[in-house]
Amino acid sequence: MKEGTSEHPLENVALKIPIQARPGQYIHLNRYADNLNKIPNTGNHITGHQDDDNIIVYQAYRRETAEFAQENQQLGGEFWSLGRMSWIKPNFLWMMYRCGWASKPGQERVLAISIPKTLFAEILRNGALSSFHEGCHESREAWKAQLASSEVRIQWDPEHDPYGQKQNWRAIQIGLKGSLLREFATRQLNYIQDITDFVKAQKQHVDRKELDKLLIPVETEYLVEGETLRKRINVSSK
Repeated sequence: MKEGTSEHPLENVALKIPIQARPGQYIHLNRYADNLNKIPNTGNHITGHQDDDNIIVYQAYRRETAEFAQENQQLGGEFWSLGRMSWIKPNFLWMMYRCGWASKPGQERVLAISIPKTLFAEILRNGALSSFHEGCHESREAWKAQLASSEVRIQWDPEHDPYGQKQNWRAIQIGLKGSLLREFATRQLNYIQDITDFVKAQKQHVDRKELDKLLIPVETEYLVEGETLRKRINVSSK
């Protein structure tokens, strides 16, 4: 090793993404392997980049929608509509699987959207599972009624590793419509940051099978309060 260099490939890499709209604020990063120790490995769990008051969720859009969002710090524009259900994902790698690391048509730009945990908790309280689960509902009819009256869809899907391989635990994705979508998209968000350049840089490490160099946002488990709500949206016990 040459004098003045590091044995670890990430020691001299900035472990944070600056927030353009909020100078002095950052999305903090860590090594992919290090983050594995901070999350469960079985069951249904909500994980995300969070602090005491806020949590980040991700969405992927076409260029025009992402540019509008970054410039105006809210969702909107010609190709976005409050009339369509919009899906958010607090788990970074699930978003990468869904958008193909910003490569799929219409998902070429990835946005990190910070919202208050008060809003995130309200979204969960209004959530209805997208499919019937016997242990979560009194009957199939009760589930259908809940689904029909809710503005929020809760769906659990297998988490994926950086190569897109299914893992043993499930991550949440949340569909929003109506008044809660309006609150999320235009009224209560803290900031929107386009992280596409970061995503593409990390995809190069994945393509080269250099997971020792792969960075992802620091993620920890989000704890849902209340046994009744945990059961209704099918969150596993810690």
